Amino acid sequence: MQNLVIVESPSKSKTIEKYLGKDYKVVSSKGHIRDLKTTGKYGLGVDIDNGFKPEYEPIKGKKKVIDDLKKQAKQSSMVYLASDPDREGEAIAWHLKDAIGLKDKDYRRVVFNEITKDKVLESFKTPRMIDDNLVKSQEARRILDRIIGFRLSKLMQSKTGGKSAGRVQSVALKLIVDREDEINAFIPTEYHTITAVFDEFEADLYAKLINNKEEELTIPDEQTAKDIISQLNKEFNLKEQTKKSKNKKSPLPFTTSTLQQLASTKLGFSGKKTMNIAQKLYEGIDLEHETTGLITYMRTDSIRLSDEFIQKAYKYINDNYGKEYVGYVKQTTKKENVQDAHEAIRPTNLANTPETVKKYLSNDEYKLYKLIYTRALSSLFSDAKQDQTTIILDNNSYLFKATGSIITFDGYLKIYKEYEDITDNILPNLDENTNSLISQEIKEEKHFTKPKPRYTEAKLIKELEELGIGRPSTYVKIIDTIKEREYVKLEDKKFVPTEIGILTTRKLQEFFSSLINVEYTKDMETDLDKVAEGQLIWNDLLARFYKDFAPQVDNAFKKMEKASPKQTGELCPLCKSPLVIRNGKYGDFTACSNYPACKYIKKEEKPKEIVATCPKCHNNIIEKKTRKGKIFYGCEAYPKCDFALWDKPINEMCPNCGNILVETKNAIKCSQCDYVK
Repeated sequence: MQNLVIVESPSKSKTIEKYLGKDYKVVSSKGHIRDLKTTGKYGLGVDIDNGFKPEYEPIKGKKKVIDDLKKQAKQSSMVYLASDPDREGEAIAWHLKDAIGLKDKDYRRVVFNEITKDKVLESFKTPRMIDDNLVKSQEARRILDRIIGFRLSKLMQSKTGGKSAGRVQSVALKLIVDREDEINAFIPTEYHTITAVFDEFEADLYAKLINNKEEELTIPDEQTAKDIISQLNKEFNLKEQTKKSKNKKSPLPFTTSTLQQLASTKLGFSGKKTMNIAQKLYEGIDLEHETTGLITYMRTDSIRLSDEFIQKAYKYINDNYGKEYVGYVKQTTKKENVQDAHEAIRPTNLANTPETVKKYLSNDEYKLYKLIYTRALSSLFSDAKQDQTTIILDNNSYLFKATGSIITFDGYLKIYKEYEDITDNILPNLDENTNSLISQEIKEEKHFTKPKPRYTEAKLIKELEELGIGRPSTYVKIIDTIKEREYVKLEDKKFVPTEIGILTTRKLQEFFSSLINVEYTKDMETDLDKVAEGQLIWNDLLARFYKDFAPQVDNAFKKMEKASPKQTGELCPLCKSPLVIRNGKYGDFTACSNYPACKYIKKEEKPKEIVATCPKCHNNIIEKKTRKGKIFYGCEAYPKCDFALWDKPINEMCPNCGNILVETKNAIKCSQCDYVK
């Protein structure tokens, strides 16, 4: 009898099966297999009155997967559960065990942080049982999010027209709304600067006025600036010239958050795109003589690197760049709310340089892999060194300052300089006998203070991480949700809250300010960590939360005023009452404000998005909806042509069977066969 190995991803299963050999059969659960039911009190699928006992059911389309896995498990000598190496992966492993009906003697849990032959084989030598504390932590998180999400979403839909609310998404939205409030309330303040220009050197020297008689100086208006300039002359005395050497530290290796931030600023990738590409690099790439994962697991909040990788990196740096470029291990002090469950994101094999694997990767895969490879390796390079020069000039007791710096040893910049904006700012080396300098111009400029900028996606992710909100696996989903709910829009790649986003935040703060805030959300993450560490009982945490939450929800349903629907400026053709925009189960629609006396609804034909060309009749494939509002993709020539798919098709054909390819959450794959691009 073979051993059965269950992983989440089909592409991962193919890679791992090649490593394990004929005694193992590797199959995929294709992600999660079960979720909470939508039955019971408030449709939560949770028995609140019986210790928050959850009730699960197969996710739509997964019953057949579960039945197939049960059948294969019965025919196997041992079942290895090899879902991802994080809390969510641990929970998936437990769901598989429970749904399949495995007893403790029938299964083992294996985890690996990288999908390479050595590491996968090594993990099968040290299998373990499922960690119940990790499962309970993830289960508590899911129940918590279900209770808050279902109850507050229902409230928002009935009172404001908002589509949803959530434990973390509403705090993220609040950050964006609060920033917009700061910008709107900001009153610019005028200030002026005075700069002396000296052009007698190879490069012009600019010295900025900093103080008067060593007291801090502010220049609030043009008249003050003119008064100061009137007291100056062209001759400046050299008061001080100092030089010092300073280390420019090499960067830390990537966490999920920092990878998403830098991929956004340097590569222009969205967080979602970054994680999709990273998933492919982790799960396995077909190289010339092997299939291997190129990077370690990409959902992590740790900056730790394995001793094995560090030693190999030191040797690689020494052999290829010289011993002076070998750095040292960075401090890995565990910050608050950091799980540190596995390593930082790094290449699995330094021999797989970006250039050697480039031909096996798409252009975007190559860019992201190069970024990850370079960042991890550069973190173990020596620091760069720079000389900093400061010149202080005196003019009638007014002090002017010029600063410059120059890289004297490139260190980690040897390989990382394309990802940092660094230019030498060279100041003249003034002779020790220099007593004075003659200025060719003294410039005065007007400025105004500016508010903090709106959040970009990268800045919002950074803020969420620094505040301890959410987890590495949730940042992309949080941002996608507030965009999909139309709570925010993007202007110049920055988040601007919409009218409904602002209203939703205002109402939540009016009734739930003690729960929907940074501190409470951060503290909840800490408590969930305690559950994972066995220091807190999961349903005690939920009971404590619900005791505060339930009365606040009941109060909000009673006292929150219902927002008036927005008028369109048109009149109802039946009764001449104003037409308004209402929120329905399947989105916004225009109807008569005199409902229920008048039931007029305006029919609006939305333009159909053309997503691909029909392979059967060559007409357009467009996005459609079922009667229940579920999106699918079908031929516009229906009923003459009945071509239809649930997954979004793209205009590419499968190289194996010739059918159309579709875009799923994790990959681009064939609509008919097992091909994954």
